[in-house]
Amino acid sequence: MPLSLFFRILLLCAALAASLPATAKEYGAVASPDEYGARVAAEVLEKGGNAVDAAVATAFTLAVTYPEAGNIGGGGFMTLYVDGKSYFVDYRETAPRAASRDMYLNEKGKVIENLSLIGAKASGVPGTVLGLWEVHRRFGKRPWAQLVAPAIGYATSGYKVHEKTYQYRQDALAMFDSKTNFRRYFGAMKSGGIFRQPELARTLQRIATDGPKDFYEGRTSQLLVAQMQRDGGLITAQDLRDYRVVWREPLRFEWRGNVVHTAPLPSSGGVALVQLLGIKEMRASDFKGVELNSARYIHLLAEIEKRVFADRADYLGDPAFTNAPVEKLIAPAYLAQRAAEVNPKAISPTASVRPGLESHQTTHFSIVDAAGNAVSNTFTLNWDYGSGVVVEDAGFLMNDEMDDFSAKPGVSNAFGVVGGDANAIEPGKRMLSSMTPTIVTRDGRVTLVLGSPGGSRIFTSVFQVLNNIHDYALPLTQAVAAQRVHHQLLPKDTIYFDSFAALTGRVAEELKAMGYTLEDQGWEMGDIQAIRVDGSKIEVAADPRGRGVGVVVRAMQ
Repeated sequence: MPLSLFFRILLLCAALAASLPATAKEYGAVASPDEYGARVAAEVLEKGGNAVDAAVATAFTLAVTYPEAGNIGGGGFMTLYVDGKSYFVDYRETAPRAASRDMYLNEKGKVIENLSLIGAKASGVPGTVLGLWEVHRRFGKRPWAQLVAPAIGYATSGYKVHEKTYQYRQDALAMFDSKTNFRRYFGAMKSGGIFRQPELARTLQRIATDGPKDFYEGRTSQLLVAQMQRDGGLITAQDLRDYRVVWREPLRFEWRGNVVHTAPLPSSGGVALVQLLGIKEMRASDFKGVELNSARYIHLLAEIEKRVFADRADYLGDPAFTNAPVEKLIAPAYLAQRAAEVNPKAISPTASVRPGLESHQTTHFSIVDAAGNAVSNTFTLNWDYGSGVVVEDAGFLMNDEMDDFSAKPGVSNAFGVVGGDANAIEPGKRMLSSMTPTIVTRDGRVTLVLGSPGGSRIFTSVFQVLNNIHDYALPLTQAVAAQRVHHQLLPKDTIYFDSFAALTGRVAEELKAMGYTLEDQGWEMGDIQAIRVDGSKIEVAADPRGRGVGVVVRAMQ
């Protein structure tokens, strides 16, 4: 049966199932950034696999069918809720042992353009394969090899290339040409055509058979190190053998009778989300009666967001290397102090917004299973197609996550975000992230699972969707599709928007009159994948900015 026909039938069955009277426990759901990931997750859930099984299968599938961000050569974060308890897995990349603080600076101390973005020297030590193995080892039910098998099938037999994948490829070709081997592997990709990756299929088969041992010590490790040596990269066999996944306590906080479970450091996303929601609650009177995405609403968001980004730049980094004052940053007294600084009527001068304490491409999927367990997973290569370096004879792309470090304090990275000493490059260190995989519970039951790609836009996107749901009572699909904006302190007084929901007309003119510069950032602001559970009702929303698919699944009896 053709894939497109199968998937239409699957969606129809899911819609019919969702309309039947039943409790939420009889259902699972997935919101995936593409149809292949959604299909694989739905099949795993239908056959009795749990949310973790579905997450592992989806992640490996996306490494094939979503090559601009899905990966085995990158890393990420996963927030889980299993048997009534939340967990957090940090499988973020680390800096190689040969990395150094000034490695991207020239002899004059200036940042060398694109050195942290393009080529082998841009890559950190990948964590995805070991991260997926660790969550499966702890919580999975289905055999590992069975979960990797769908990805092997798509790599061997191919999949139909989406127009957006091809569009991103076009941009990547222009960026990587003559600098990496990207064209050799992705030059033949055509929109609507079938794309096969036989080298990647063989790598996935080794991983299915030998688990992470192949990737970190076996044949795949040897191929990766050989690629680094040919291209002047820093990752060694010792770096791969030394890589470890870290189980961390999620950042948990109460909000309007809910508990929000989200990402701790080395992601800045969870801290930022606590600050955004907390400061907004303390300025609730300013928002009373304010229309969603009106000029006043957007201005108030900008006033809050600029303070959060000021704190992010100075205080946050890998907790193994930096004594980040997280408890102080999210304490009610501190949030009240920051809230008092907000000017509801005019722009606070950028120079006056200081840290407050004294002294392109990522992807996300969300899954809920029949037992009420949930996975919120965000993983990445960083920019579209990562560093552009494909490991020869292994067929997978390497990340360019080293750009997420501060190459030089005060100098912005590819997302325009500045950082300081807390996020400086050090061997073995994990670079600061904005990924914010989030699960919301109420009375011990999952009510919302969401997350997004988008670099520094991730936590502001999650923040706005939560506001849309809880402040404006929008249905999930509308909450995800609504206009989103972003302000990150620098560039000065600049509000970003995207072409999907452009910031134009009267609202734009009012913001300009206040002194704001409005800028279309040139790419969609996030790709939220969300699941909402309300008693016996499950809503699934895949962001219309992307090509994602949401499916509600009835587990086989």
